[in-house]
Amino acid sequence: MEYRFTNKDLKKLIIPLIVEQFLQISVGLMDSVMVASIGEAAVSGVSLVDSVFILFINVFSALATGGAVVAGQYIGRKDPETGCRAAWQMILFVGALSLVVMAACYLCRNFILYQVFGDIEADVMRNSRVFLLIVSASIPFIALYNAGAAIFRVMGNSKIAMQMSLLMNGINLVGIAILIFGFHRGVEGAAIPTLAARIVAAVIILKLLFDQKRLLHIPRPVSFCVDKALLKRILYIGIPNGLENSMFQLGKILVLSLVSGFGTAAIAANAIGNYVAMFAVLPGLALGYTTITVISQCVGARDYEQVKYYTKKLLKLCYLSMLIFNGVVVLALPLILRVYGLSDLASHYATQILIYHSICAVLIWPLSFTLPNTLRASNDVALTMLTSIVSMWIFRVAFSYFLGIYLDLELFGVWIAMTIDWLFRAVCFVLRYRREKWIGK
Repeated sequence: MEYRFTNKDLKKLIIPLIVEQFLQISVGLMDSVMVASIGEAAVSGVSLVDSVFILFINVFSALATGGAVVAGQYIGRKDPETGCRAAWQMILFVGALSLVVMAACYLCRNFILYQVFGDIEADVMRNSRVFLLIVSASIPFIALYNAGAAIFRVMGNSKIAMQMSLLMNGINLVGIAILIFGFHRGVEGAAIPTLAARIVAAVIILKLLFDQKRLLHIPRPVSFCVDKALLKRILYIGIPNGLENSMFQLGKILVLSLVSGFGTAAIAANAIGNYVAMFAVLPGLALGYTTITVISQCVGARDYEQVKYYTKKLLKLCYLSMLIFNGVVVLALPLILRVYGLSDLASHYATQILIYHSICAVLIWPLSFTLPNTLRASNDVALTMLTSIVSMWIFRVAFSYFLGIYLDLELFGVWIAMTIDWLFRAVCFVLRYRREKWIGK
C-alpha cells in the first residue's frame, strides 16, 4: 500500500501547529504571571471575563472554519474566483456578527458581571468591570483576525498565520510588561495591550488579503452584497461546529460561576490551573488539527484503510506526546506555583487539580478530543456534536454542582466532573468508531 502521508509530510503538518499553539499558550501564561503580580483579585477578575470572551472567539473561529473549508473546496475544484468570493462572504458575516456581539457586551455588561459571575468579592468585581469595558472593544478585531488566519491556513500558507500570531502576542506581552511594571497600572495595564494587539493584527491580515496576486484574496471592487448560496454553504459547516464550541464554553462559564462562590483562592487556583492545563494538552490540540487534515484527504479518496491506519498512528503519537508534556507539567509544578506567587491555600488547590488533570489527560484526553476529529473529517458531525453537548450539560455542569456543593468537594469536585465528561465522550466515540457507521457518510 502506498501511503498518502510520509513521516516527513506529517512533521511538516504537526510542527508548525505545535509552534503556533505553544506560542499562544506561552504568552497567555506569561500574561497571567504579570497580572498575578497585581494580586489574586486581578487574576480572578481577568479570568472571569476571559471565559466569556473565549465563548465568542470559539464561535467566530468555527464560522471562519466553515468559510475556509468552502473556499478550500473551490481551490480543489480549480475555481479560486468563487473561493475568493466565499472567503469575502465569510469575512463580511463574521465582521457583522462581531459588531452585534460587541454591542451586546456593552448593553448587557451588568447582567454578565452580576448574574453570570454571581456573588464575587468587591475587588474581583471591580477588576472584572474594568477589563470587560476595555477588551469588549476588541471583539470585532479578533473575529476578523481569526477569519483572515483561517483563509491563509486553507491556502497552505500557515507561515503568515504563525507570524501574525507572533506579532499579536508580542505586542500584547510587551505592552502588558510596560504598563504593569513600568507605569504600575492595574488590570487596565493588561486590557489596553490586548485591544491594541488585536487591532494591529486584524488590520495587517486584512491588508495582506487585499493582495490580488494571492490565490485567495478579497476581490476588487469590494462588494457588500450578500451571496445567499455561498453564505448558506459556509453556515452549513460553521453552525454545527459553532454550536458545539459555544455550548462547551457556555457550560464552562456556568461552572465558573460556581467556582466563584468558593472564594478568591479557588478562583485564582482555577485560573492558573486552566492556563497550565492548556500547555499540558498542547500536543493533543496540534494533533487534532493534523487529524482533520490527514483524514479528510483519505476520506475524500475513499481510502478507509488509510483512515484507520492514520487514526491509529496519530492516536499513538498523541498518547506519547501527552505523556511527555504532562510529565513536564508535574515535575515543574513547584516552580510554576512559585512564579505565580499564590497564597498557600490557592497553591494547595492548584497542585491538587493539576496533578489530577495530568493523570487523566494522559489516559483519557486523546480518545475524547483527537479521535472524534476522524469522525468529523468523515462527515459524521451530528453524533459528535450531540454527544459533546449532552456530555457537557449532564456531566461537566450538573456533576460539578453535585460533586462541588452536595459532596462538598468544592474546586476539586469541579475538575473531577470535567474528567467524567471526558470519559463519557471517550466511550461514545470509541464505540462509534469501532462500529464503522461513519464510513461512507
